[in-house]
Amino acid sequence: MTDVTRRETIGHETRAFRTAGIGGSGQGLGISDLAGARVLVLGAGVSGPGAVRILHALGAEPVVADSRPDAVELLQASLPEGVGCTGVDLDRAAEMLLDTGPGRIDLVVTSPGWRPDSPLLRSATEAGLELWGDVELAWRADAAGMFGPPRTWLAVTGTNGKTTTTSMLESICREAGFAVRACGNIGLPVTEVLLAEPRVEVLAAELSSFQLHWAPSCRPDVGVVLNVAEDHLDWHGSMEAYAAAKARVLTGRVAVAGNDDPIASRLLAEAPAATRIGVRLDAPRDGELGVVEGVLTARIGDNPGDDDGVPLLPAEDVRPPGPAGVLDALAAAAVAMSVGAEAEHVAAGLRGFTVAAHRAELVDTVDGVRYVDDSKATNPHAARTSLLAGGTMVWLAGGLLKGADVDPLVAEVADVLRGVVLIGRDRARIAEALSRHAPGVPVVELASGDDDGAAAPDEPQQTMDRAVAEAARMATGGDTVLLAPAAASMDMFTDYGHRGRSFALAVGRVAGR
Repeated sequence: MTDVTRRETIGHETRAFRTAGIGGSGQGLGISDLAGARVLVLGAGVSGPGAVRILHALGAEPVVADSRPDAVELLQASLPEGVGCTGVDLDRAAEMLLDTGPGRIDLVVTSPGWRPDSPLLRSATEAGLELWGDVELAWRADAAGMFGPPRTWLAVTGTNGKTTTTSMLESICREAGFAVRACGNIGLPVTEVLLAEPRVEVLAAELSSFQLHWAPSCRPDVGVVLNVAEDHLDWHGSMEAYAAAKARVLTGRVAVAGNDDPIASRLLAEAPAATRIGVRLDAPRDGELGVVEGVLTARIGDNPGDDDGVPLLPAEDVRPPGPAGVLDALAAAAVAMSVGAEAEHVAAGLRGFTVAAHRAELVDTVDGVRYVDDSKATNPHAARTSLLAGGTMVWLAGGLLKGADVDPLVAEVADVLRGVVLIGRDRARIAEALSRHAPGVPVVELASGDDDGAAAPDEPQQTMDRAVAEAARMATGGDTVLLAPAAASMDMFTDYGHRGRSFALAVGRVAGR
Protein backbone atom coordinates (compact mmCIF):
# COMPACT_ATOMS: atom_id res chain seq x y z
CA MET A 1 0.00 0.00 0.00
CA THR A 2 1.46 3.39 -0.96
CA ASP A 3 1.59 6.27 1.48
CA VAL A 4 -1.06 8.18 -0.48
CA THR A 5 -3.41 5.20 -0.60
CA ARG A 6 -2.86 4.57 3.10
CA ARG A 7 -3.76 8.15 3.98
CA GLU A 8 -6.89 7.98 1.82
CA THR A 9 -7.89 4.73 3.56
CA ILE A 10 -7.53 6.30 6.98
CA GLY A 11 -9.65 9.27 5.95
CA HIS A 12 -12.34 7.02 4.47
CA GLU A 13 -12.52 4.87 7.62
CA THR A 14 -12.79 7.97 9.77
CA ARG A 15 -15.62 9.48 7.75
CA ALA A 16 -17.48 6.17 7.52
CA PHE A 17 -17.23 5.61 11.24
CA ARG A 18 -18.70 9.02 12.03
CA THR A 19 -21.64 9.14 9.65
CA ALA A 20 -23.90 8.24 12.57
CA GLY A 21 -23.26 11.72 13.98
CA ILE A 22 -21.16 10.75 16.99
CA GLY A 23 -19.93 13.96 18.55
CA GLY A 24 -23.37 15.54 18.58
CA SER A 25 -25.66 13.01 20.22
CA GLY A 26 -28.87 14.76 19.35
CA GLN A 27 -29.47 15.52 23.02
CA GLY A 28 -28.62 18.89 24.53
CA LEU A 29 -26.31 21.23 22.66
CA GLY A 30 -24.92 20.25 19.30
CA ILE A 31 -21.76 21.80 17.94
CA SER A 32 -23.77 23.89 15.44
CA ASP A 33 -25.71 25.42 18.35
CA LEU A 34 -22.62 27.25 19.56
CA ALA A 35 -22.92 30.06 17.01
CA GLY A 36 -23.98 33.03 19.11
CA ALA A 37 -23.79 31.06 22.38
CA ARG A 38 -22.09 32.40 25.47
CA VAL A 39 -19.61 29.82 26.76
CA LEU A 40 -17.85 29.89 30.11
CA VAL A 41 -14.30 28.52 29.88
CA LEU A 42 -13.05 27.46 33.31
CA GLY A 43 -9.29 27.72 33.56
CA ALA A 44 -6.90 29.94 31.61
CA GLY A 45 -4.02 27.46 31.66
CA VAL A 46 -2.80 25.00 29.05
CA SER A 47 -6.17 24.07 27.56
CA GLY A 48 -7.74 27.53 27.79
CA PRO A 49 -6.27 29.29 24.72
CA GLY A 50 -7.14 26.45 22.34
CA ALA A 51 -10.68 26.25 23.68
CA VAL A 52 -11.13 30.00 23.15
CA ARG A 53 -9.82 29.80 19.59
CA ILE A 54 -12.15 26.91 18.72
CA LEU A 55 -15.14 28.65 20.27
CA HIS A 56 -14.36 31.87 18.42
CA ALA A 57 -14.08 29.96 15.14
CA LEU A 58 -17.50 28.41 15.83
CA GLY A 59 -19.06 31.82 16.39
CA ALA A 60 -19.43 31.54 20.16
CA GLU A 61 -18.66 34.21 22.76
CA PRO A 62 -16.01 32.84 25.16
CA VAL A 63 -15.86 34.06 28.76
CA VAL A 64 -12.74 32.85 30.63
CA ALA A 65 -12.75 32.45 34.41
CA ASP A 66 -9.69 31.81 36.54
CA SER A 67 -8.63 32.48 40.11
CA ARG A 68 -5.50 34.21 38.78
CA PRO A 69 -6.12 37.52 36.95
CA ASP A 70 -2.63 37.40 35.46
CA ALA A 71 -3.40 34.00 33.88
CA VAL A 72 -6.42 35.44 32.07
CA GLU A 73 -4.36 38.41 30.91
CA LEU A 74 -1.65 36.08 29.58
CA LEU A 75 -4.27 34.03 27.74
CA GLN A 76 -5.76 37.14 26.15
CA ALA A 77 -2.31 38.34 25.10
CA SER A 78 -1.55 34.96 23.49
CA LEU A 79 -4.58 34.96 21.20
CA PRO A 80 -4.21 35.70 17.48
CA GLU A 81 -5.30 39.07 16.16
CA GLY A 82 -9.07 39.24 15.85
CA VAL A 83 -9.70 36.56 18.49
CA GLY A 84 -10.85 37.79 21.88
CA CYS A 85 -12.55 36.74 25.07
CA THR A 86 -13.96 38.29 28.22
CA GLY A 87 -12.09 37.59 31.45
CA VAL A 88 -13.80 37.26 34.85
CA ASP A 89 -12.87 36.04 38.31
CA LEU A 90 -14.47 32.98 39.89
CA ASP A 91 -16.96 35.00 41.94
CA ARG A 92 -18.28 36.70 38.83
CA ALA A 93 -18.38 33.34 37.03
CA ALA A 94 -20.56 31.95 39.83
CA GLU A 95 -22.97 34.88 39.42
CA MET A 96 -23.14 34.36 35.67
CA LEU A 97 -24.13 30.72 36.13
CA LEU A 98 -27.23 31.88 38.00
CA ASP A 99 -28.20 34.46 35.38
CA THR A 100 -31.21 33.42 33.28
CA GLY A 101 -31.43 36.64 31.28
CA PRO A 102 -30.03 37.56 27.86
CA GLY A 103 -26.44 37.37 29.16
CA ARG A 104 -26.83 33.83 30.46
CA ILE A 105 -24.20 31.13 30.04
CA ASP A 106 -25.20 28.41 27.53
CA LEU A 107 -22.33 25.94 28.04
CA VAL A 108 -19.36 25.36 30.33
CA VAL A 109 -16.01 24.16 28.94
CA THR A 110 -13.79 23.09 31.82
CA SER A 111 -10.07 22.54 32.08
CA PRO A 112 -9.48 18.82 32.77
CA GLY A 113 -8.09 19.33 36.25
CA TRP A 114 -11.32 20.76 37.65
CA ARG A 115 -12.94 18.17 39.92
CA PRO A 116 -16.61 17.33 39.36
CA ASP A 117 -17.40 18.28 42.96
CA SER A 118 -15.93 21.79 42.71
CA PRO A 119 -18.47 24.48 43.65
CA LEU A 120 -18.59 26.12 40.20
CA LEU A 121 -19.17 22.84 38.40
CA ARG A 122 -21.83 21.83 40.91
CA SER A 123 -23.54 25.17 40.29
CA ALA A 124 -23.38 24.63 36.54
CA THR A 125 -24.94 21.19 36.89
CA GLU A 126 -27.69 22.53 39.14
CA ALA A 127 -28.38 25.21 36.51
CA GLY A 128 -28.89 22.47 33.92
CA LEU A 129 -25.83 23.38 31.88
CA GLU A 130 -23.78 20.85 29.93
CA LEU A 131 -20.14 20.41 30.94
CA TRP A 132 -17.57 19.71 28.23
CA GLY A 133 -13.81 19.38 28.46
CA ASP A 134 -11.50 20.75 25.78
CA VAL A 135 -11.18 17.23 24.31
CA GLU A 136 -14.98 16.95 24.05
CA LEU A 137 -15.14 20.35 22.34
CA ALA A 138 -12.42 19.34 19.87
CA TRP A 139 -13.99 15.95 19.19
CA ARG A 140 -17.43 17.37 18.46
CA ALA A 141 -16.06 20.12 16.22
CA ASP A 142 -13.88 17.68 14.28
CA ALA A 143 -16.53 14.96 13.97
CA ALA A 144 -18.98 17.52 12.57
CA GLY A 145 -16.46 18.52 9.90
CA MET A 146 -16.27 22.10 11.15
CA PHE A 147 -12.60 22.34 10.14
CA GLY A 148 -12.52 20.10 7.10
CA PRO A 149 -12.81 16.31 6.86
CA PRO A 150 -12.61 14.63 10.27
CA ARG A 151 -9.18 13.53 11.39
CA THR A 152 -8.11 10.10 12.54
CA TRP A 153 -7.94 10.01 16.34
CA LEU A 154 -5.49 7.60 17.96
CA ALA A 155 -5.92 7.83 21.75
CA VAL A 156 -3.47 6.57 24.36
CA THR A 157 -4.27 6.28 28.05
CA GLY A 158 -3.22 4.25 31.09
CA THR A 159 -1.85 4.87 34.54
CA ASN A 160 1.75 4.71 33.29
CA GLY A 161 3.55 4.81 29.96
CA LYS A 162 1.19 7.21 28.16
CA THR A 163 3.77 9.76 27.10
CA THR A 164 6.31 7.18 25.95
CA THR A 165 3.70 5.22 23.98
CA THR A 166 2.23 8.34 22.38
CA SER A 167 5.66 9.54 21.32
CA MET A 168 6.51 6.10 19.92
CA LEU A 169 3.20 6.12 18.05
CA GLU A 170 3.93 9.51 16.52
CA SER A 171 7.36 8.28 15.41
CA ILE A 172 5.93 5.16 13.76
CA CYS A 173 3.13 7.07 12.03
CA ARG A 174 5.59 9.61 10.70
CA GLU A 175 7.67 6.77 9.22
CA ALA A 176 4.45 5.52 7.58
CA GLY A 177 4.00 8.88 5.85
CA PHE A 178 1.07 10.16 7.90
CA ALA A 179 0.63 13.84 8.71
CA VAL A 180 0.66 13.13 12.46
CA ARG A 181 1.01 15.20 15.62
CA ALA A 182 1.40 14.08 19.23
CA CYS A 183 -1.03 16.13 21.29
CA GLY A 184 -3.29 16.18 24.33
CA ASN A 185 -1.17 15.84 27.44
CA ILE A 186 2.00 16.29 25.38
CA GLY A 187 2.70 18.85 22.71
CA LEU A 188 -0.29 20.97 21.71
CA PRO A 189 -3.77 20.61 23.20
CA VAL A 190 -6.11 18.81 20.78
CA THR A 191 -8.08 22.01 20.23
CA GLU A 192 -5.01 23.77 18.85
CA VAL A 193 -4.06 20.84 16.62
CA LEU A 194 -7.37 21.19 14.78
CA LEU A 195 -6.37 24.73 13.80
CA ALA A 196 -2.70 24.00 13.13
CA GLU A 197 -1.07 24.65 9.77
CA PRO A 198 -0.06 22.63 7.87
CA ARG A 199 -3.12 20.51 8.48
CA VAL A 200 -2.73 17.49 10.78
CA GLU A 201 -4.55 14.38 9.59
CA VAL A 202 -3.72 11.96 12.43
CA LEU A 203 -3.91 12.90 16.10
CA ALA A 204 -1.74 10.78 18.40
CA ALA A 205 -3.49 11.95 21.54
CA GLU A 206 -2.29 11.22 25.06
CA LEU A 207 -5.44 11.51 27.17
CA SER A 208 -5.59 11.50 30.95
CA SER A 209 -8.44 10.12 33.02
CA PHE A 210 -9.45 13.73 33.77
CA GLN A 211 -9.71 14.59 30.08
CA LEU A 212 -11.66 11.41 29.35
CA HIS A 213 -14.08 12.06 32.22
CA TRP A 214 -15.00 15.37 30.56
CA ALA A 215 -15.20 13.84 27.05
CA PRO A 216 -18.21 11.49 27.23
CA SER A 217 -18.95 11.39 23.48
CA CYS A 218 -15.35 10.95 22.28
CA ARG A 219 -14.97 7.76 20.22
CA PRO A 220 -11.35 7.51 19.01
CA ASP A 221 -10.79 5.52 15.83
CA VAL A 222 -8.22 3.47 17.73
CA GLY A 223 -7.67 3.63 21.47
CA VAL A 224 -5.31 1.87 23.87
CA VAL A 225 -5.44 1.34 27.63
CA LEU A 226 -1.92 0.39 28.68
CA ASN A 227 -2.56 -0.45 32.33
CA VAL A 228 -4.77 0.60 35.22
CA ALA A 229 -3.43 0.95 38.78
CA GLU A 230 -4.40 3.09 41.73
CA ASP A 231 -3.98 6.78 40.89
CA HIS A 232 -6.06 9.95 41.13
CA LEU A 233 -8.55 8.22 43.42
CA ASP A 234 -8.92 11.48 45.33
CA TRP A 235 -10.24 13.02 42.10
CA HIS A 236 -12.39 10.18 40.72
CA GLY A 237 -13.65 8.92 44.06
CA SER A 238 -13.18 5.21 43.36
CA MET A 239 -11.12 2.74 41.35
CA GLU A 240 -14.25 1.84 39.36
CA ALA A 241 -14.80 5.43 38.25
CA TYR A 242 -11.12 5.81 37.37
CA ALA A 243 -11.14 2.65 35.24
CA ALA A 244 -14.42 3.66 33.57
CA ALA A 245 -12.87 6.94 32.47
CA LYS A 246 -9.91 5.10 30.93
CA ALA A 247 -12.25 2.67 29.15
CA ARG A 248 -13.73 5.48 27.05
CA VAL A 249 -10.85 5.19 24.57
CA LEU A 250 -11.94 1.61 23.78
CA THR A 251 -15.31 2.60 22.27
CA GLY A 252 -14.20 3.25 18.69
CA ARG A 253 -13.41 1.00 15.73
CA VAL A 254 -10.34 -0.68 17.27
CA ALA A 255 -9.54 -1.24 20.96
CA VAL A 256 -6.05 -2.15 22.22
CA ALA A 257 -5.00 -3.00 25.78
CA GLY A 258 -2.25 -4.59 27.82
CA ASN A 259 -3.36 -8.17 28.47
CA ASP A 260 -0.74 -8.63 31.18
CA ASP A 261 -2.61 -6.07 33.27
CA PRO A 262 -5.77 -7.61 34.78
CA ILE A 263 -7.91 -4.47 34.76
CA ALA A 264 -6.84 -3.36 31.27
CA SER A 265 -7.45 -6.90 30.01
CA ARG A 266 -10.96 -6.88 31.50
CA LEU A 267 -11.74 -3.51 29.94
CA LEU A 268 -10.62 -4.86 26.57
CA ALA A 269 -12.84 -7.94 26.90
CA GLU A 270 -15.81 -5.69 27.69
CA ALA A 271 -15.08 -3.10 24.98
CA PRO A 272 -17.70 -2.53 22.27
CA ALA A 273 -15.06 -2.10 19.54
CA ALA A 274 -15.44 -4.35 16.51
CA THR A 275 -11.72 -5.21 16.62
CA ARG A 276 -9.89 -5.89 19.88
CA ILE A 277 -6.11 -6.34 20.05
CA GLY A 278 -4.15 -7.41 23.11
CA VAL A 279 -0.44 -6.88 23.77
CA ARG A 280 1.63 -9.04 26.12
CA LEU A 281 5.25 -9.73 27.03
CA ASP A 282 5.14 -13.40 26.12
CA ALA A 283 4.24 -15.08 22.81
CA PRO A 284 1.17 -13.47 21.20
CA ARG A 285 -2.02 -15.35 20.52
CA ASP A 286 -4.17 -14.75 17.44
CA GLY A 287 -5.12 -11.08 17.29
CA GLU A 288 -2.29 -9.98 19.59
CA LEU A 289 1.23 -8.56 19.65
CA GLY A 290 3.89 -10.02 21.90
CA VAL A 291 7.48 -11.21 22.11
CA VAL A 292 8.76 -14.38 20.41
CA GLU A 293 12.35 -15.41 21.17
CA GLY A 294 13.32 -11.83 21.98
CA VAL A 295 11.61 -10.26 18.96
CA LEU A 296 8.51 -8.05 19.01
CA THR A 297 5.98 -9.93 16.90
CA ALA A 298 2.49 -9.16 15.53
CA ARG A 299 -0.24 -11.71 14.87
CA ILE A 300 -2.88 -9.34 13.56
CA GLY A 301 -4.18 -8.36 10.15
CA ASP A 302 -4.37 -10.67 7.18
CA ASN A 303 -2.53 -13.68 8.66
CA PRO A 304 -3.30 -13.80 12.39
CA GLY A 305 -3.25 -17.60 12.39
CA ASP A 306 0.38 -17.77 11.23
CA ASP A 307 2.16 -19.31 14.21
CA ASP A 308 5.31 -17.36 13.44
CA GLY A 309 3.57 -13.97 13.15
CA VAL A 310 5.20 -10.88 11.67
CA PRO A 311 8.54 -9.92 13.28
CA LEU A 312 8.91 -6.21 14.02
CA LEU A 313 12.27 -5.66 15.74
CA PRO A 314 14.40 -7.18 18.52
CA ALA A 315 13.30 -6.27 22.03
CA GLU A 316 16.89 -5.23 22.82
CA ASP A 317 16.52 -2.37 20.30
CA VAL A 318 13.63 -0.80 22.23
CA ARG A 319 14.27 2.31 24.31
CA PRO A 320 13.62 2.66 27.17
CA PRO A 321 14.88 -0.87 27.85
CA GLY A 322 13.02 -3.34 30.02
CA PRO A 323 9.51 -4.78 30.20
CA ALA A 324 7.68 -1.46 30.51
CA GLY A 325 9.39 -0.05 27.42
CA VAL A 326 8.67 -3.20 25.41
CA LEU A 327 4.99 -3.12 26.34
CA ASP A 328 4.76 0.54 25.36
CA ALA A 329 6.39 -0.29 22.02
CA LEU A 330 3.98 -3.18 21.40
CA ALA A 331 1.01 -0.94 22.17
CA ALA A 332 2.25 1.82 19.85
CA ALA A 333 2.83 -0.76 17.11
CA ALA A 334 -0.66 -2.23 17.55
CA VAL A 335 -2.32 1.17 17.23
CA ALA A 336 -0.22 2.27 14.25
CA MET A 337 -0.69 -1.03 12.38
CA SER A 338 -4.46 -0.72 12.90
CA VAL A 339 -4.42 2.33 10.61
CA GLY A 340 -2.07 1.02 7.95
CA ALA A 341 1.50 1.19 9.23
CA GLU A 342 3.66 -1.75 8.14
CA ALA A 343 6.28 -3.76 10.02
CA GLU A 344 9.13 -1.76 8.51
CA HIS A 345 7.55 1.50 9.70
CA VAL A 346 7.25 0.09 13.22
CA ALA A 347 10.91 -0.93 13.27
CA ALA A 348 12.17 2.38 11.88
CA GLY A 349 9.91 4.45 14.13
CA LEU A 350 10.92 2.65 17.31
CA ARG A 351 14.61 2.71 16.46
CA GLY A 352 14.39 6.45 15.83
CA PHE A 353 12.51 7.16 19.05
CA THR A 354 14.27 9.11 21.82
CA VAL A 355 13.21 8.67 25.44
CA ALA A 356 12.00 11.83 27.16
CA ALA A 357 13.73 13.15 30.27
CA HIS A 358 13.01 12.00 33.85
CA ARG A 359 12.05 8.46 32.85
CA ALA A 360 14.61 6.15 34.47
CA GLU A 361 17.34 8.50 33.23
CA LEU A 362 20.91 7.91 34.43
CA VAL A 363 22.10 11.24 35.84
CA ASP A 364 25.62 10.27 36.95
CA THR A 365 27.77 7.57 38.52
CA VAL A 366 29.69 8.73 41.61
CA ASP A 367 32.07 6.43 43.52
CA GLY A 368 30.48 3.41 41.89
CA VAL A 369 26.91 4.46 42.80
CA ARG A 370 24.41 5.09 39.97
CA TYR A 371 22.02 8.04 40.39
CA VAL A 372 18.82 7.52 38.38
CA ASP A 373 16.05 10.09 37.82
CA ASP A 374 12.61 8.51 37.44
CA SER A 375 10.71 11.57 38.63
CA LYS A 376 7.95 10.68 36.15
CA ALA A 377 7.07 7.76 38.47
CA THR A 378 4.24 9.71 40.07
CA ASN A 379 2.37 6.69 41.48
CA PRO A 380 3.31 3.34 43.07
CA HIS A 381 2.70 1.35 39.88
CA ALA A 382 5.21 3.48 37.96
CA ALA A 383 7.83 3.35 40.71
CA ARG A 384 7.67 -0.45 40.79
CA THR A 385 9.30 -0.80 37.36
CA SER A 386 12.44 1.13 38.32
CA LEU A 387 12.70 -0.40 41.80
CA LEU A 388 12.71 -3.90 40.30
CA ALA A 389 15.05 -3.06 37.41
CA GLY A 390 17.90 -4.93 39.12
CA GLY A 391 20.39 -4.42 41.92
CA THR A 392 20.17 -2.86 45.35
CA MET A 393 18.39 0.47 45.70
CA VAL A 394 18.49 3.49 47.95
CA TRP A 395 15.00 4.77 47.28
CA LEU A 396 14.16 8.48 47.32
CA ALA A 397 10.37 8.75 47.51
CA GLY A 398 7.45 10.88 48.64
CA GLY A 399 5.08 13.63 47.58
CA LEU A 400 1.32 13.50 47.05
CA LEU A 401 -0.04 9.93 46.92
CA LYS A 402 -3.44 11.05 45.57
CA GLY A 403 -5.29 8.34 47.47
CA ALA A 404 -3.09 5.46 46.24
CA ASP A 405 -2.16 2.55 48.54
CA VAL A 406 1.62 2.19 48.77
CA ASP A 407 1.65 -0.98 50.92
CA PRO A 408 1.65 -3.53 48.04
CA LEU A 409 4.61 -1.78 46.41
CA VAL A 410 6.65 -1.63 49.61
CA ALA A 411 5.96 -5.29 50.37
CA GLU A 412 7.11 -6.30 46.88
CA VAL A 413 10.32 -4.26 46.77
CA ALA A 414 11.45 -4.62 50.41
CA ASP A 415 14.21 -7.09 49.54
CA VAL A 416 15.98 -4.73 47.11
CA LEU A 417 16.14 -1.73 49.45
CA ARG A 418 19.44 -0.67 51.01
CA GLY A 419 17.75 2.37 52.54
CA VAL A 420 14.98 4.92 51.96
CA VAL A 421 14.89 8.71 52.11
CA LEU A 422 11.41 10.25 52.27
CA ILE A 423 10.32 13.78 51.43
CA GLY A 424 6.99 15.42 50.68
CA ARG A 425 3.64 15.77 52.32
CA ASP A 426 2.62 12.08 52.34
CA ARG A 427 6.02 10.71 53.41
CA ALA A 428 4.59 9.45 56.73
CA ARG A 429 2.28 7.06 54.90
CA ILE A 430 5.24 5.54 53.05
CA ALA A 431 7.19 5.37 56.32
CA GLU A 432 4.33 3.48 57.95
CA ALA A 433 4.25 0.99 55.07
CA LEU A 434 8.01 0.49 55.40
CA SER A 435 7.69 -0.17 59.14
CA ARG A 436 5.15 -2.90 58.38
CA HIS A 437 6.82 -4.58 55.41
CA ALA A 438 10.52 -3.65 55.62
CA PRO A 439 11.25 -3.01 59.31
CA GLY A 440 14.99 -3.66 58.91
CA VAL A 441 15.50 -1.05 56.18
CA PRO A 442 16.96 2.29 57.38
CA VAL A 443 14.56 5.19 56.73
CA VAL A 444 15.27 8.92 56.86
CA GLU A 445 12.34 11.37 56.78
CA LEU A 446 13.00 14.98 55.83
CA ALA A 447 10.43 17.63 56.62
CA SER A 448 10.10 20.84 54.62
CA GLY A 449 8.29 24.11 55.06
CA ASP A 450 5.97 23.05 52.27
CA ASP A 451 4.25 20.62 54.63
CA ASP A 452 2.05 23.57 55.57
CA GLY A 453 2.15 25.25 52.18
CA ALA A 454 4.58 27.91 53.36
CA ALA A 455 7.88 26.81 51.84
CA ALA A 456 10.44 29.44 50.95
CA PRO A 457 11.24 29.62 47.19
CA ASP A 458 14.58 27.83 47.62
CA GLU A 459 13.46 25.28 50.20
CA PRO A 460 12.51 22.47 47.76
CA GLN A 461 16.09 22.47 46.44
CA GLN A 462 17.51 22.54 49.94
CA THR A 463 15.35 19.55 50.88
CA MET A 464 16.40 17.67 47.75
CA ASP A 465 20.07 18.45 48.45
CA ARG A 466 19.70 16.96 51.94
CA ALA A 467 17.80 13.95 50.59
CA VAL A 468 20.45 13.07 47.99
CA ALA A 469 23.25 13.62 50.53
CA GLU A 470 21.51 11.20 52.95
CA ALA A 471 21.01 8.68 50.15
CA ALA A 472 24.69 8.95 49.17
CA ARG A 473 25.69 8.14 52.77
CA MET A 474 23.52 5.00 52.71
CA ALA A 475 24.73 3.73 49.32
CA THR A 476 27.77 1.59 48.63
CA GLY A 477 29.52 0.77 45.36
CA GLY A 478 27.20 -1.03 42.95
CA ASP A 479 24.02 0.43 44.47
CA THR A 480 21.56 2.74 42.72
CA VAL A 481 20.19 5.90 44.29
CA LEU A 482 16.78 6.02 42.66
CA LEU A 483 14.41 8.97 42.56
CA ALA A 484 11.12 7.14 41.94
CA PRO A 485 8.75 9.12 44.17
CA ALA A 486 5.59 6.99 43.72
CA ALA A 487 3.77 10.28 44.27
CA ALA A 488 2.95 13.54 42.56
CA SER A 489 5.27 16.52 42.88
CA MET A 490 3.03 19.54 43.35
CA ASP A 491 3.38 19.72 47.13
CA MET A 492 6.99 20.88 46.73
CA PHE A 493 7.76 21.35 43.04
CA THR A 494 6.17 22.89 39.96
CA ASP A 495 5.93 19.50 38.25
CA TYR A 496 7.83 16.22 37.92
CA GLY A 497 10.33 17.88 35.56
CA HIS A 498 11.20 20.47 38.19
CA ARG A 499 11.64 17.67 40.72
CA GLY A 500 13.92 15.74 38.37
CA ARG A 501 16.06 18.78 37.62
CA SER A 502 16.33 19.44 41.35
CA PHE A 503 17.56 15.87 41.83
CA ALA A 504 20.18 16.32 39.09
CA LEU A 505 21.46 19.50 40.75
CA ALA A 506 21.71 17.70 44.09
CA VAL A 507 23.61 14.81 42.48
CA GLY A 508 26.02 17.32 40.99
CA ARG A 509 26.72 18.68 44.46
CA VAL A 510 27.38 15.18 45.80
CA ALA A 511 29.82 14.70 42.92
CA GLY A 512 31.59 17.91 43.90
CA ARG A 513 30.47 19.96 40.91
